[in-house]
Amino acid sequence: MVVSIYASLCFIFLCSIAQAKPNVLLICIDDLRPELHCFGADYIESPHIDALAAKGRPFFHHYVQAPTCGASRYALLTGTYGPAGNGALFQRAKKIIHPSLPAFFRQQGYTTVSVGKVSHHPGGRGGPDWNDQTILEMPDSWDRHLLPAGQWEHPRGWMHGLANGQIRANAKDMDVFQALEGEDDLYPDGIAVEKTLSELQKLAQDKKPFFLATGLLRPHLPFGAPAKYLRTYQKKELPPISHPQKPPGKTTWHGSGEFMKYHRWGKNPNEDEQFALEVRKHYAACVSYADAQVGRIVNRMQKLGLEKNTIIILWGDHGWHLGEHAIWGKHSLFEQSLRSPLIIVAPEVVNQGKASNEIVESIDLYPTLCELAGLPIPDFLHGNSLMPLLKDPAAKSDGMAISYHGNARSLRTATHRLIKHRDGFLELYDHRTAHGEGKNIAQEQSALRTSLVKKLESY
Repeated sequence: MVVSIYASLCFIFLCSIAQAKPNVLLICIDDLRPELHCFGADYIESPHIDALAAKGRPFFHHYVQAPTCGASRYALLTGTYGPAGNGALFQRAKKIIHPSLPAFFRQQGYTTVSVGKVSHHPGGRGGPDWNDQTILEMPDSWDRHLLPAGQWEHPRGWMHGLANGQIRANAKDMDVFQALEGEDDLYPDGIAVEKTLSELQKLAQDKKPFFLATGLLRPHLPFGAPAKYLRTYQKKELPPISHPQKPPGKTTWHGSGEFMKYHRWGKNPNEDEQFALEVRKHYAACVSYADAQVGRIVNRMQKLGLEKNTIIILWGDHGWHLGEHAIWGKHSLFEQSLRSPLIIVAPEVVNQGKASNEIVESIDLYPTLCELAGLPIPDFLHGNSLMPLLKDPAAKSDGMAISYHGNARSLRTATHRLIKHRDGFLELYDHRTAHGEGKNIAQEQSALRTSLVKKLESY
């Protein structure tokens, strides 16, 4: 009898420890540049993300590992540098070496749930319409990996969908931007967020801690959002585009193929200033639409009493050019493609709302979340925990970010960016000057160039 009571007390004690583990809410936003009110863009309406920044630590110089969805999410979800390209997670799935971030939390007793676009394919499956149950991007990672496609029929349709279930077939027949009257579920994110809210309800009733990842599609192309979000910007003045000219010489510039393949009414934003402004305002509308979805999720957490014991991460999977260097899209190794928002909300954050200006990388999130959750930090990770920067916004990082795409790699320091092409050609830019990434100084700065190349190759 005594043994039985002792065993029961031990079980209750262990359960209480498990319940004390913090939950994790990871919000991934597609193609989101750090163009938010809380990041200094006064013309953007982003009140819900701003509220998260005020309660946590915004990182003003967060850099992704790759300027494309699949490879960037690979780095986030594995905590390692990895292959470039959108098939990166599927490549990993063929030969799993180490547990992914959600798989590791699952091994530690967490319920893991994914909704929307978290890995590259919404819902995390392969096949022609990305719904083949036998082909997984991230095996053993999720208890539930969900994508309600609704009237968009399947994950591929949801991914590139416009209002009322319109699915991209041939992009040239689909408008590059759109804003129709209606509620939030007029566009794909609306129904995905409804699913996120229902999952939160289930997880709140579970005794186990949870790791919930939810991925918002907008502001990914095509730029579609309910008209009420566009009205916010119709009479607003936007700042001029910085460095709008194509950079001279050899660079990672490209012709904005993803953007240009859509129906553009015969217009080119590099040649038509008014059209460029329209594109930028529709992008901004999509940002405000995504912000509203963040608000819905956080508000439901608060109503369920989950906020105090939940770590919240808001992460943009990469940036996006809106005319800088005459690019409309991602896929370059310039600043606009590689810098994205990162906000961490956790009890450990000291001086809430105070930003860190240190350079940090997406691969730093895996070890950071482990430390915040009181879990061991695996030794295979390439990043560093950001805990020192959460406790002190003036703390220092290692001051470097590595990125890669196509045939080139990049090293970003606090003052410079180096880009090394596979054939050995170098780009070097000084961010302390007005030229920024508009003038290659590699030939002028041989000593610095050599030093940075050594640092880059050490990775």
